[in-house]
Amino acid sequence: MAVPFRRTGKTAKRKRRTHYKLNKPTLVVCPETNNFTLPHRVTLNSGYYKGKLILLKKKKIIKNILFSQKDINYLF
Repeated sequence: MAVPFRRTGKTAKRKRRTHYKLNKPTLVVCPETNNFTLPHRVTLNSGYYKGKLILLKKKKIIKNILFSQKDINYLF
């Protein structure tokens, strides 16, 4: 079985590992909502991109529905 001829020193090991890191994401401020977003992407909060409305948000309609105990037992 092959083994290293010489031991890797501390400096060589650390120089090699300098590239193993996380990069922080570049963030921009949305002019419509003042939230941070990734550049070149539609803001999910407002739906705007480059000052134009791209995504239309659907309004959720929540209806109050009354269930009897029999219906609840059937559903669950």
